Amino acid sequence: MNLATQVALLLAAAVLAVPLFRRLKLGAVLGYLAAGIVVGPSVLGLITNVGAILNFAEFGVVLLLFVIGLELQPSRLIAMRRTVFGVGLLQVAFSTAALALAARAFGLGWGNALLVGFALSESSTALVLQVLAERGELPQHHGRAAFGTLLFQDVVAMAVLAALPLMGGSGGSARSWLVGLGLVAAVLAGGRYLLRPLLRVVAESRLRETFTATALLVVVGTAVLFQAAGLSMALGAFIAGALLADSEYRHELEADIEPFKGLLLGLFFIATGMSANLATLAERPGTVLGLAALLILLKGATGWLAALASGYRGVTARRFAVEIAAGGEFAFVLLALATTTRLLDPELADLLVIVVTLSMIAAPPLINGHAWLEARLAPAPTPVPFDVPEATEPRVIIAGFGRFGQVVGRVLRAKGIRFTALEASQAQVDFVRRFGNKLYYGDASRLELLAAAGAEQAEVLVVAIDDVEASVRTAELARRHFPKLKVIARARNRQHAFRLIDLGISPVVREMFAASLEVAHETLLALGVPAAEAKRSVKTFRAHDERTLAEQSAFKEDQEKMIAAVKESAAQLERLFQSDGPPPG
Repeated sequence: MNLATQVALLLAAAVLAVPLFRRLKLGAVLGYLAAGIVVGPSVLGLITNVGAILNFAEFGVVLLLFVIGLELQPSRLIAMRRTVFGVGLLQVAFSTAALALAARAFGLGWGNALLVGFALSESSTALVLQVLAERGELPQHHGRAAFGTLLFQDVVAMAVLAALPLMGGSGGSARSWLVGLGLVAAVLAGGRYLLRPLLRVVAESRLRETFTATALLVVVGTAVLFQAAGLSMALGAFIAGALLADSEYRHELEADIEPFKGLLLGLFFIATGMSANLATLAERPGTVLGLAALLILLKGATGWLAALASGYRGVTARRFAVEIAAGGEFAFVLLALATTTRLLDPELADLLVIVVTLSMIAAPPLINGHAWLEARLAPAPTPVPFDVPEATEPRVIIAGFGRFGQVVGRVLRAKGIRFTALEASQAQVDFVRRFGNKLYYGDASRLELLAAAGAEQAEVLVVAIDDVEASVRTAELARRHFPKLKVIARARNRQHAFRLIDLGISPVVREMFAASLEVAHETLLALGVPAAEAKRSVKTFRAHDERTLAEQSAFKEDQEKMIAAVKESAAQLERLFQSDGPPPG
């Protein structure tokens, strides 16, 4: 079976396994690993040329490191300095120390123990970020802490990858150091004075495929150059990415590389699963499983301590600890390189590879299971009592103080008109109050809160609530109990507008309608339509749409009538515009 056939078989296994594992909430990475184990030599034996596939799939890690290098913008590093150089530094230091002491206890010398400790302290950037992205948790505190730590791990790993080959030699060690440093200096100079001008020329050609080919050439070329000099391909790709981190082509490069990175990373995880030596597990199950459990426990414990020392608390610290508890793909690269340079015994490296692989396989269900357990065991949140608005006799009450309500409030404040703002999100209240704005926490759909806010004396109620149901309840409550109160309501969509119209609310302001008409007006002007005609066209459309909105509310529940009405409305509008004469040619 040739290499192309084996790759096709691997992709077929991934296509079957990944959707199944994602449906089971176990994550795509675990699906890739499982597919590799099943088709690999340890189970079905359909794939035998694991080394060749792993060498090819290693380009996935190379592309990943290039993208990580692109993330190293100085401004971003400054913004993330607390996580990158705070919790990241502490996690690597604590984990390396604990794992090195454990390795020393198992009989390794201090040099090898430190090397093993550092290799095992690395977590899987690809795996953790993929799982967190699937769960939508990257923007959360623990997600940002994990990202910063993984970024720091990658930077430190690059330094170690550069140093290991230079440490392995004897007589040629000094020459190797000079060659390595000279190559890095040459790449830095070339990136500054040659790479950006080259990208500028390619970008001016406006050929997308040429820019994509150039991006791949930059990554692969730099990686191969470093490999030829006896350094790591991943190090070369990382430096190439870092050189372009603050360039104007960063986003375009990342977008072009992303599809190749995702595909090759998937292949890398499949090959990782295939390379797992299950024979070692079968021969020494207690040792392998015990070491994998010890690795997860030590990294989890030291990660938790690093999070606490960096100021993280509670669920954030615990989730962070679980997310970085497993080993990572850099362990494979570091251990293989340490074996090649005769710094580490091959048998020990094989044992550690299966230990790291098992920990990576355990990572997705461990992260998902911990999140499920946290949710089940978390105490019910203590309800925060609503604020009691001051008796200031406002002329306007604004229910909902998000982006929409804040604009209304700013205009009223500028005019010196008294208003009371109510917001049901405690987080939003805390955020707005930081800017010195007076805002009351409370649910405007509660009668007692509206009364306390001065609805009896107020002239206008602006309903700007995001939640459709809460918006309708508030408008209905105001119409029933405060008939003198003028209600102006924001509608998120047409169905929301229909419900407000049924309550007799007028005017109903659709949140995107005015902005869309303004964009349409500017588009007509850009196309050469005279200003007067553009203004008349938009005005005609607005009047027609508002009229049909009122008409359609009568049969909003009848889908067939609604479809017919929409078609008739479109035809009427077309006839209206045709009566204005043809557009300019």
